This record gives sequence, C-alpha cells and structure tokens, in this order.
Amino acid sequence: MLEIFKTTETGELVRLEKMEKDCWISLTAPSPDELDEVAELTGVEPDALRAALDEEERARIELEDTYHLILVDSPEIETELVDEVERKRYSTLPLAIITAKDLVITVTLRQTPILQYFKTGRIRDFFTYKKTRFILQVFYRVATVFLQYLRVINRESERLEDKLKESQRNLEIMEMHELEKALVYFTTAIRSNETVYEKLLKTEKVKRYPEDEDLLEDVIIENRQALEMANIYSGILNSTMDTFSSVISNNLNGVMKALATVTIVMSIPTMIASFYGMNVPLPGQNHPYGFLIVLGCAGLIASIVAIIFRKKDLF
Repeated sequence: MLEIFKTTETGELVRLEKMEKDCWISLTAPSPDELDEVAELTGVEPDALRAALDEEERARIELEDTYHLILVDSPEIETELVDEVERKRYSTLPLAIITAKDLVITVTLRQTPILQYFKTGRIRDFFTYKKTRFILQVFYRVATVFLQYLRVINRESERLEDKLKESQRNLEIMEMHELEKALVYFTTAIRSNETVYEKLLKTEKVKRYPEDEDLLEDVIIENRQALEMANIYSGILNSTMDTFSSVISNNLNGVMKALATVTIVMSIPTMIASFYGMNVPLPGQNHPYGFLIVLGCAGLIASIVAIIFRKKDLF
C-alpha cells in the first residue's frame, strides 16, 4: 500500500495523491509496481526499498550519494487462535527509513503502530520537511514501544506464574516459553538498534541540527533502558522457568515414590494369598475361620508396613 503525506504550513498532516517536495511516502507491504514507481520517481535503488520486506534483514545504515537508508527493528504483536483461545505472539519487524532528495520514505512489511502514531497526528512537533527530526522521532517511538511491550510481557509472566503455582498445565508452560522467546528477540533487536544509533551519532553524512542532538541522545538513553529491562526480565523469566521445572520434577518424583510405596504395601496381601492358593498343606487351612484369620494377618502386616513407610515420609 502506497500512502503520501505532507505537513502544511499550519502543521496539519494531509494526504496527497502524488509525490511533492518535502513529503513522506509510506510503503506498507508494497506491490512490485509500487516499488518500481517509487524507485523511478525518487532515484532510490529497488534493492534498498525491498530491504525491509525481508523479516530476517538486520539493522544497519547505508549512506549513498543520492540517498541514505537506515534500517531498524521495531516491535510488533501478532494474535493467533490456539484451542479457540486468542494468544499474543511478540516479534520484531524491520522498519526502513530512506531519505532521498527532498522527501522521506518508510517501508514496512506490515502495518506497525509506530508509524500509525505519526499518521494519526499523535506526535508533537512532527513535520515531514524536517527529515532528520522525523527519523529521530521514529526511533524514539520505536524505543518507547519496546519499553511498553516489555512491561506487558512482565505482567503476562507474573500472571502465568500465579497460575502455575496452582497447577502446572502444559498451556501455561508453553505460554511462558513463548514469552521467553519474545524476550530473546527483543534483546537481539534492541542491541542491533543500539549499534545503528551509535553509528548515526558518529557520522556526519546525516545532517543534524543542534536541537536534534538532544533528541538523538534521548533515543540512545531510551534504547539502553529498554535493553536493560529486556535483560532483567529475561533473567527473571529464565529463573522462573528453571524453578517451575524443578517443582514439576519434584512433584513427579513424589508421585512415583508414593506409587512405589502403595505397590509394595498392596503386594503383601497378594503374596500371602498366593501362598494359600498352593496345593500343599499350610497352617490353619482346615480351621473354620481360616479365611478370616489369613485375611486379618495380611491386613495387619500390610498396615504395619504402611505405618513404617508413613513415618519415613515415603507417601
């Protein structure tokens, strides 16, 4: 989908039908025809426009003579139905920002809430003609959304932990595993973005104004905070998973120990009954109450053994 926006003199963001100077071109899951059209009109190489369409693309900066490509990883949430229950899956999505001539191009494979903030006018002091500031505002929004999703993941892990304390079900364990994977993806993406931001801070090819320096520093600070939070939450979640693995293993050992003890106790009456089932003379077999005597002795011996096992805390 190809969308074109531009900020008016009054600061209002309007949608255009064709490209103009100081406009913003938003490409979301673009078709080949849209890519060819933008490449022809802007002079940007098609490969640069397609960079963000590969989900495995790494964050990087390419500074060419006619355009600059900055690619970062942005967070996203996907919902899926599992056993008729809606579950959230956290992942990352490449986001490309290209500055060419007198315009800015953004390319994403799917709709992202980060750009929606700009399209709906919820970002203060946003102007399409201030290209460097626009780039930094996008990066700042990426870092803040990472922080927002990390807090959501932390709350989800606490909720699942409370559920696992009551009963260890496979569903909650798998959800904890999904959160663990999400934190790994987030940590890797945030670390990659940090490299891009630091390189952007050092390069002089991307024109920056004095007011942009503070915003870039804020971006780096927010990104580092997100990285620290991701590392902390990942460590806590790993520790929680290890703890519940030990609890589940201990519960299983307790069940197996109890079953083995019950098997031993129940085998005593079986052994005595087997002896008296033999076709050989045995004590008390001709007694009028022989069956009750044998049954009572078997029960007594089994009870004594059960009491002994109970004192040893075997079940």
